[in-house]
Parts: sequence; C-alpha cells; structure tokens
Amino acid sequence: MTVTSEKRSSPLWAPDRRAATIGLLLLVTLAAFEAMGVTTAIPTLVRELHGESLYAWPFTMMLATQVVGNVVGGRVSDRRGPAPMLVLGPLLFALGLVVAGTAGTMTQLLIGRALQGFGGGAQIVALYVMIAMVFPERDQPAVFGALAAGWVVPSMIGPTAAGLLTQYLSWRWIFLGLAPLVLLGWALILVVLRRLPAFEPQPSPPRRGLTVAAVAAAAGLAVLSWAGDHLDAVGIVVGAAGLAALVPGVLVLLPKGTLLIRRGLPSVVLARGLMSAAFIGSEAFLPLVLQRVHGLSPALAGVPLTCAAIGWWLGSWWQARFPDVSRSLVMRWGFLTIMLGLALVTLVAPVWGPSWLAGPAWGISGLGMGLATACTSVLVLRLSPPADRGFNSAALQLSDLFGQSVTIALGGVLVALLGPAAGWTPLNALLIALCLVGATLVSRRAG
Repeated sequence: MTVTSEKRSSPLWAPDRRAATIGLLLLVTLAAFEAMGVTTAIPTLVRELHGESLYAWPFTMMLATQVVGNVVGGRVSDRRGPAPMLVLGPLLFALGLVVAGTAGTMTQLLIGRALQGFGGGAQIVALYVMIAMVFPERDQPAVFGALAAGWVVPSMIGPTAAGLLTQYLSWRWIFLGLAPLVLLGWALILVVLRRLPAFEPQPSPPRRGLTVAAVAAAAGLAVLSWAGDHLDAVGIVVGAAGLAALVPGVLVLLPKGTLLIRRGLPSVVLARGLMSAAFIGSEAFLPLVLQRVHGLSPALAGVPLTCAAIGWWLGSWWQARFPDVSRSLVMRWGFLTIMLGLALVTLVAPVWGPSWLAGPAWGISGLGMGLATACTSVLVLRLSPPADRGFNSAALQLSDLFGQSVTIALGGVLVALLGPAAGWTPLNALLIALCLVGATLVSRRAG
C-alpha cells in the first residue's frame, strides 16, 4: 500500500467550521491545564484545608462523577442531540471550578470536583457527537489530532505555572483563573450549536438501567481506589465489593461483546481500554521510580511525561496527515509503538538502569498513544449509527477510565508490596502483554 498525503487547506479552519474548532480546542486545552495544575497543587490545598487523610479523594471524586456524566451525556445526546449537554456540561464544569476555588473545607472542594467531573464527562461525549455532525469522516482524524495538540502546551507549562501560582499567589487561582475562559469556550460552542441542522431522533435499541449501572460503576471505581491504599484485610474485602459493583456496571455500559473481542465496534472500544490501561497504568508510577530509585527531583522526574505529551501530539498529527490509511492498521502500529516504549522504560527500573532513557522511551510510548487513540475515536464515530453515537462515545471514554483504573490499582498493590522498582517491573511485563494482544488480535477485529 502506498501512503500518500494530499496537500489541501486545513479542514479545521473553513469558515463554517472555524468556531467549532476554536471552541473544541479551548475547552479541551483548559481541561488539560486544570488536570495538570490540580496534580501540582493537591499537596498544598489538602494541607490548607486540613484534609491530608483524604489526599486521593479530589481525584477519585472527579473520576467517579465523570463516569456518570459520560453515561448521562451519551444518553441525552442520542435522544436530543449534543446541544443540551454542550450547554449544561461546560457550565457545570465552570461552576465546579468556582466552588473548588472558593472552598474553605474539604467537603466543598469535593463538591466542586464532583461538578467538574460530571460536567466534563457529559461535555466530552457531546463534543464527539458534535464532531460527527460538523466534520466529514475524512476530516475527523485531523480534528482528533488537533485535540491531542491541545494537551501539549498544558503538559509542558501547566505544572510549572500551577506551582508558581500556588507558591506566590494561591492554589485557588488554578481553579478561579480558568472559569472565565471555560465560559468563553462555552460561548463559542453556542455559536456552533445555532448552526447545526435540526436534530431528528433515530430509532435505537432500548437500553434500560444505564444510570444505575453508571452509579454502580462509579462507586466501584471509588471503592477500588480506596482499597488500593489500604492493603489489609478490610481493604481486601472492600476491594472485592468494589469489583462486584464495577464488573456488572461495565457489562451494561459497554457494547455487547466488548470483553469477547467481537469484531467491529466492540473491539474498538476494548482497544481503547487496553491502550489506556497500558500507558496510564505504567506512567502513574514512572515519576515515583525516578524519584525513589534514582533520586531525581520532582521537576526532572516529570520530564518523561512532557516527552510523552509531545510524542502523543506527533502521533496524532501523523495519523491526521494520512486519512486514507486503514485506521485499524495505524492502531496496530500504535500498540506496537507503546509496547516498544514500555520495554525500553522498564530498563530504567533497576538502580543500575539509565535514568536518562526514561525521556525518549516514554516519548516513544506517547507517540504510539497518539496514533492509537485518535484511530479509536475515528472508528467509533464511523461504526456508530446516528442513534448510537452518544452511547458509543460514552463507552469509549468509560473503557478508557476502567482500563487505567484497574491497572493503576494493581500497580499500587504491587508497588506497596514489592517496592517501586520491583513492583513496577512485573506490572510493565503485564502491560506489554496487553499491548501484544491489542496489536495481534484486537486491532485486527476493529476495522
């Protein structure tokens, strides 16, 4: 097969799409800045709010409510189009920023994070549905490439900017400073919504119990996260209860046949979960290994994450240049590239391992993620009838969350029992195996 790149004007900046592109990029970039900034500010804000014992809960709360927001956003988008959730989602996200930024207690902070999670989860699913309505299929790789680019600058300067704000002003400005900009992105999206064709609901298969399943899955993820930090008899029992709630919820919220690697859409959704599990599951512990094993400063330990963000953007940019290449083939290349990066970065784990290798190795894995994740997004929209775009886009996001949550919890147990290096190494071996399954089996059934 000959790979060619057709030279033409960017599909993102045509007059009828310009507002949509700017609104999409602004909302995604601001969400990325918030995610990077909160991670930096958490130690300071939990200390000021006397919530050290609840250190992980600002993350857990947002993750749990994001699951519910994904499902509700998908359901509403299938029934009434993307407009309701694109009006409500950014507003709730902005409200959550204000509530968190003015928090005087951990309770108020967690309420703000819950609003952010629900609003952000609903918003991203509705954005996918809007992309399918605004951009033709051949232009969608470029859209998802641009969305990946929206994470590059926040990944490079977000932690530093958040650190400076926290040190010299207040951590509150990480939240409050973004709220007006989120409202600006929301206003641009409103302009686009007025130009969308009238939404006509299409017959879709009945799906009962989605909200109940979402709440059960969200509770299961939260409980599993807590159990990962409590490796005792109580933690084991609570973790088992979390899995008991999570697994049935997953089976309802994902397309039938996902866990059986059924050809087509189920395999695409499963592929997203596998790549996220492999990449995020390992990345969560990479800075810990670099600091504890090699004695690097937090700033230097974060460099590989920046390399990964740049690699991710390059992979997304490359796949957008060749929209006619099979998406399942590009996905397979992505899995193999992630696997290569994982194999290389594992060499850093021992004390005698070269710490400098972490940057280029993780940049390679990021390159693979850029290739693979953009392909799953394009394939989900391609394989979804209009009546199911919301449900399937939500399933893609949920597969992402479920995959990374399980491997991070597993990694936490291994690291706690064996230590950073000894626990991270077998985790990476398992994640390499997941990538191999993705490259050899799942991606072949996804086309």
